[in-house]
Amino acid sequence: MDLTLADAKKIIEHTLAEQAKRSLKPMAVVVLGAAGTIRASESQDGTSLLRPKVAHGKAYGAISLGVGSRVLFERAKVEPFFVQSVNTLCDGALVPVAGGVLVKDSEGNIVGAVGVTGDTSDNDEICAVAGIEAAGFVADTGA
Repeated sequence: MDLTLADAKKIIEHTLAEQAKRSLKPMAVVVLGAAGTIRASESQDGTSLLRPKVAHGKAYGAISLGVGSRVLFERAKVEPFFVQSVNTLCDGALVPVAGGVLVKDSEGNIVGAVGVTGDTSDNDEICAVAGIEAAGFVADTGA
């Protein structure tokens, strides 16, 4: 199963609703399908030029390795050469900080990933989780 465009749009809508509820900085959100392809992407007014790429990198790392980007952040602390090597294999697209969250169906199958950036990494992750869960999926941060 893969996320539909409608699913991806719902996730973005709910992610940005959480951002507004918490009065956080402007965000960029990228939703990837199970194969790592972009299903939908949105950047709020006021985000910087690289925010969409950062959001993609968080989601891409999560879907590529099958773990939330928080796990990659923790792993980078203890095995920096491994994470750097994987980043090289990904042509530098991996962003190993919190905010890349796996999207799972009710049976635990990975159906996509969401990357959020714009505020602190912890707040980015909170918004991603809220968006995923409000859209009816299970969020997996790796924590």
